[in-house]
Amino acid sequence: MFRKIALVSAATMLGACAAVAHDEPALMQAPPGAPYQQVSELVPLPDYIPGLGALWVDPATLPAGPFLAYDRDGRLSATVYMTPLEALRNGTAYDGLGIGAHNVSSVDVYHNAGHPGVDVPHAHVVLFHDEGARARLAE
Repeated sequence: MFRKIALVSAATMLGACAAVAHDEPALMQAPPGAPYQQVSELVPLPDYIPGLGALWVDPATLPAGPFLAYDRDGRLSATVYMTPLEALRNGTAYDGLGIGAHNVSSVDVYHNAGHPGVDVPHAHVVLFHDEGARARLAE
């Protein structure tokens, strides 16, 4: 129960961290430009992951991200964070994380057992940037 509360609290705080300086218009269409790199070029993952889309990340921000998630038309649809559970249990704070777009229509938080790039159990925190984003990323 405590883990669920902690994750929901973290998601709420992440959504409130919109004051990070960046050029939001430049991120709205893929590719987002430097320092972001396509995740599929960094680790053995597909170019497009149904439910998450085409992911781009600044490697210096790993493992947490932000990962910018683009739909099949290259439109920024979500910002994703991947926070290792063990690090959270040990008191690691992920403060001041960037955000792809300041508009957030909904947030999903869920467990992931690990995958290339973040191979330890972690939480996915997904900030969807508009009402249709979840459906577009699912395609």
